[in-house]
Amino acid sequence: MVSAIRLYAESDDQEKAQHFEAVLSSRGVQVEIETVEKLNARFFRLNPELALCVDADGLWLCANGMKMQPDWQAETGRLKRASLKSEMIARACNLSEKPSLVDATAGLGHDSLLMAHLGAQVTLVERHPILFTLLEDSHTRAQSDAFLSQVVSRINLVFSDSADYLKQQAEQQIVDVVYLDPMFPQRDQNQQAVKKQAQVKKQMQLLHMLLPEDGEMDLGDNLLELAQKIGKRVVVKRPRLAVFLAGKEPNHQWQGDACRFDAYFRHELVAE
Repeated sequence: MVSAIRLYAESDDQEKAQHFEAVLSSRGVQVEIETVEKLNARFFRLNPELALCVDADGLWLCANGMKMQPDWQAETGRLKRASLKSEMIARACNLSEKPSLVDATAGLGHDSLLMAHLGAQVTLVERHPILFTLLEDSHTRAQSDAFLSQVVSRINLVFSDSADYLKQQAEQQIVDVVYLDPMFPQRDQNQQAVKKQAQVKKQMQLLHMLLPEDGEMDLGDNLLELAQKIGKRVVVKRPRLAVFLAGKEPNHQWQGDACRFDAYFRHELVAE
């Protein structure tokens, strides 16, 4: 887990930088603010190490000449095109019933945003302090967007290890759906890590740099059993040809061209 990071900001954004420094410090991350003359493409090329930056568009993760954030506003077009009939995730998670849903593998929050738009009341859980702060900033900025404000009102962010959260909830409540989308599923297919593969998109490249722990990716195998203790339905998003999470065969599947959704039901439930 990253315990210290540099935060770049232009002079006009020092107040924002100090805000994020305080927030991240409260979450165990030491932040060094560095004032720069101009945050532009040349600056990022010349400063390739993993860092944060803040500008008029919020907080960003940057490295290797790139920068990224969970840009929820960029998802607006996808949301406006989406419907309960057109989205496979809507059928898998039974979103027509407007379920209470825990997304225990937050990532950039795009699936949670879609599920909230289609009616779910979503609890989005993330343990990494930097990724959580990026998500929190996107959530805050979306509240001032005329279209997104109603969507994000159905998303509650929880800063917690997902395993700890699920264990805690098992003593308190049952939810309609627990959604799992392991961040880096390609390593669980009984293959050696493929070095010469197609270039991962920018967002995933930077997340790879931020999230690895001890050289291993978080595959989520340990979450399935915990999720089944609190979820009437557990839905796992997988690459189409990937092995089952934790080696456990699902009760039902929804298959797409690139991915599939594996569903695990409580005994009294059946697939639609």
